[in-house]
Amino acid sequence: MRRWLVELCVAGLLAAALLAASFLAPTESTMGHAQRIVYVHVPVAWLGLLAFLAMAGSGLGYLARRDLKWDHWFQAAGEVGWLCCGLTLVTGSLWAHKAWGTWWEWDPRLTAAFILWAIYSGVLLVRAGIEDPHRRARVGAVLAILGALDVPLVVMATRWFRGLHPVAPEMAPLMRVTLLVSVVGFTVFFGWLVCRRREQLGLESMTAELRRQMEG
Repeated sequence: MRRWLVELCVAGLLAAALLAASFLAPTESTMGHAQRIVYVHVPVAWLGLLAFLAMAGSGLGYLARRDLKWDHWFQAAGEVGWLCCGLTLVTGSLWAHKAWGTWWEWDPRLTAAFILWAIYSGVLLVRAGIEDPHRRARVGAVLAILGALDVPLVVMATRWFRGLHPVAPEMAPLMRVTLLVSVVGFTVFFGWLVCRRREQLGLESMTAELRRQMEG
């Protein structure tokens, strides 16, 4: 399939998600239009978790094969996932200000999500300080595998601990359809971003290898 057609499909799905969130979903009676934040918050939260699991999986792939192509997937998923996790905190804070009257609470799920963002940041910062690509891949893989233990804590926090964050809020059928469209649209966009970034990292690796061969 031609790349332009793929990119057109991605743009169409993302546009559909944004339009559905803006115009299709009914206005919630209590929070008003501020409730529409959830149509961004839930997809980026899901993708932040998915990306970290992709990092851990790519790390396992590298440790098993010692192939830096796995590390390229690791880095691509990590960068986009870090952004999604950060957007989760920002959109969650905006929603909390309207729903709870405060920008932040040390709610179990919020705390677990913040810890995940901190782990994301730590992994990427540690990797940025290591020049040897194989050592960087090994260290990143180990950190991501250990950090993945926080993912089930984020998912189950509202069920294991008492807090302010809703477990599964009631939604009108059209709201659920809109949320599903948003999750699909953002997930496809996420996959496209990760694939493009992985391609870029692969080209950078090939360029660096050619440069080393020319200088050697």
